[in-house]
Amino acid sequence: MANIKQQKKRVLTNEIARRRNQAVRSRLHTETRKFHALVEAGDVEGAEKQLRVATRLFDKAATKKVIHKNNAANKKSGLAATFNKLAAK
Repeated sequence: MANIKQQKKRVLTNEIARRRNQAVRSRLHTETRKFHALVEAGDVEGAEKQLRVATRLFDKAATKKVIHKNNAANKKSGLAATFNKLAAK
């Protein structure tokens, strides 16, 4: 650990941000898993609601710079494509 006061503070704030980002990413994975479980079960209404929840969380994570905006766009696009396949059946 550095012995410069500002660097000590940065180490602490970086750890706080890392934990927050980790929690956000974990929530994204959880909500995506829930969506895929509903798709596997064939629940169109439930999957649609879960798609909205997941999409909103991806947008929020991209806004907060937890993930890159293009990463969020690609994930949302994939979820929408999966949902459209389910809805077309």
